[in-house]
Parts: sequence; structure tokens; C-alpha cells
Amino acid sequence: MIESLVSAAIAVITGGFVLTGRLNQSVSQLDRRLDELELRIACEYATKEEFTKALDRFEAHMVRIEGKLDKFIIRK
Repeated sequence: MIESLVSAAIAVITGGFVLTGRLNQSVSQLDRRLDELELRIACEYATKEEFTKALDRFEAHMVRIEGKLDKFIIRK
């Protein structure tokens, strides 16, 4: 009787350690993937300053195109 209780206790304790180890491994993998995503976002996406500069250049080009269209319309 006592031998079976000891065996069951050892099995439960071992199962608990295995489950804890797998959970820790899963959390570590998730943490690593999150770090990779954070780094990829930081590297691939433009900063607000870069976006503002690009938008200003785009606006300057649009103003030039509007000016050319206005001249074209006036000639006709």
C-alpha cells in the first residue's frame, strides 16, 4: 500500500516538473518571438519624422503637378 502511494506521489511530482518545464519553454519561445517582432517593427517601419519628410516631398510634387495642370487648362 505504502509503495503504491510513494510511486503515485513520485509520478505526480515528476509530472508536475515536466508540465512546469514545458510551460517555461513555451513562455520562453513566446518571449523570443515577441522580441523578434518588436525588433522587426523597429527596423522596418518609418519613424514619424521620416513619414513627415516623405509627406512633405509628396505634397511638394503634388503642388508642382497642380501648377502644370493649371497652366495647361489656361492655355486651352
